[in-house]
Amino acid sequence: MLLAGDDPWLAILREQRRLLHVTGREHSGVGFSADLAVPADAPKLPGGATVRFGDVSADIDGLEQGAGFLLFIDGGVITVLEGYLYGDAEWPVEVTKFTLRYDREPRDLAPLH
Repeated sequence: MLLAGDDPWLAILREQRRLLHVTGREHSGVGFSADLAVPADAPKLPGGATVRFGDVSADIDGLEQGAGFLLFIDGGVITVLEGYLYGDAEWPVEVTKFTLRYDREPRDLAPLH
């Protein structure tokens, strides 16, 4: 959902998503981060953009306040996906039922440019 939409930058990031692979994962108890690597020949955002972008939240069974997600883009490429909890809960060992939603509609894609 983070990469959905008609914005040309999102199209570039979707292409990167198709090509990337996970190089590491870390669980903090209140969230996770996944280190991502994009091939050097993949398309990059104009100007080698550095952006932090996240407007998707999750309602997760067993968590009162849910979770959010943040995508890190450095030098024009996706580098990290982070998931974090709202409130004081701990990230569940297993997530079996969840619903994703945008934090606001219509989406504000200004952070991308």
